[in-house]
Amino acid sequence: MKNYTSILLVAGILLLLNILSKQFFLRFDLTEDKQYTLSNATKNILTNLEDNITVTAYFSEDLPPNVARTKSDFKEMLVEYNSLSKGMVDYEFISPNESPEKEQEALQSGIRPIMINIREKDQMKQQKAFMGAVINMGERKDVIPFMQPGTAMEYGLTTSIKKIAVVDKPAVGLIQGHGEPGLQELQQVYEALSILYNVENLNLGQEETIPERFKTIAFVNPADSIPPSHLTKVDDYLKRGGNVFIAYNAVDGDLQTAQGTAHTTGLESWLQSKGVEVENSFIVDASCGSVSVQQRQGFFTMNTPVQFPFLPMINKFADHPITKGLEQIILPFASPVRYIGANPAEFSSFLTTSAKAGVVPAPTMFDVTNKQWSGNDFPMSNITIGGVLTLPEGGKMVVIGDGDFAVSGQQGRGQSQDNISLLVNSIDFMSDDTGLIDLRTKGVATRPIEDLEDGTRSMYKYGNFLLPLFLVMLYGFYRMQKTRGRRMKRMQENYV
Repeated sequence: MKNYTSILLVAGILLLLNILSKQFFLRFDLTEDKQYTLSNATKNILTNLEDNITVTAYFSEDLPPNVARTKSDFKEMLVEYNSLSKGMVDYEFISPNESPEKEQEALQSGIRPIMINIREKDQMKQQKAFMGAVINMGERKDVIPFMQPGTAMEYGLTTSIKKIAVVDKPAVGLIQGHGEPGLQELQQVYEALSILYNVENLNLGQEETIPERFKTIAFVNPADSIPPSHLTKVDDYLKRGGNVFIAYNAVDGDLQTAQGTAHTTGLESWLQSKGVEVENSFIVDASCGSVSVQQRQGFFTMNTPVQFPFLPMINKFADHPITKGLEQIILPFASPVRYIGANPAEFSSFLTTSAKAGVVPAPTMFDVTNKQWSGNDFPMSNITIGGVLTLPEGGKMVVIGDGDFAVSGQQGRGQSQDNISLLVNSIDFMSDDTGLIDLRTKGVATRPIEDLEDGTRSMYKYGNFLLPLFLVMLYGFYRMQKTRGRRMKRMQENYV
């Protein structure tokens, strides 16, 4: 009778927990960047939805475990979205490999299939897989063609919902007319910004004043001189509380001629009037990218990568919204940014070099193959490359001492997705008040063990080897003591 009562009690508890789980969602997130915890930005967007959202997820069945995890993570996320939105976000999962009709439906919806490698009967073969979703609100829709495992899944889903839920987007102006790159050269930047903003070209020579609709305007790598009359229009825009992003080259580096020269556009004196100076000098950093150099070995000529300190590689970032979540960026031929104004509280640095860096004045010559770099070449540390100036009128100005870090088509110059995110995050920091900036780089971060300090690397290496042995020995000692205790108990006279 006692056993039946216990079974019924356990069954009742499980039934109660199952009923409560329908009403409440609880999960403990122990990851470093709270990968499985929805952000306040997502919560705010979901609780303020004015119409129902339907998410149709197209995922193939029988995916390898490492890929199938993406489906389970996405489904768990949709459960949370449904709960937080009080049912305003509904979802369904469709397997395109159920029938040719389902596969055609996925293709027509904009879901992009990929080929993945699977092992079957000790043989490797490729299988077509669908891993995407369509988000609908009335007649408006957005498509996530493919969900890359380990990427910022929450950002993709939340921004898709935001994209179709908001009709009137704020505008961002990319300034043109002074040799700046066009939208074709900033295609990745344009695609990322267009989720939340209407991105427009803005020619200062064709506007009497900068229109009120622009929440932020951006100078990206101007190559020619900027007339003072154009900068006067920017001054007027700033007085109205506008925001300005500036990324420009105070120096130019040419690997073909091996020359580095100073570069002027007219922004120099204008920025100094605001209390910011971008120096006409090159930053060199012991943490750097590499260039390909042809070297002859016997009868063969081979391309060999050679570290080039004029390409600073940044992999340690300040705790700032612009750089949060970034892992590594390369800034080709960057210059120091200094605050020379009267009120240091107005300026904050968010992007700096490593602890081993230096400055080389322009003009200079590059010696890629023969120069032997030593510690004496890097006497400085944490040189500011990017900073934020808070203006008295309430607007902000972001200044980065490199103009082409996010521009496509730069020969011989590295560019990563984080380079794109640096520029887009800067625009978001000044323009967006939803908090979605925190989600763009939220995902599974890479942690190369060779980048760790020697002590930390040794701790992980020996810990991985010794900890399992220690746990086995501890368990063996526990079993031995327990067996010994039972044996001693049996040896007592009153043992029954």
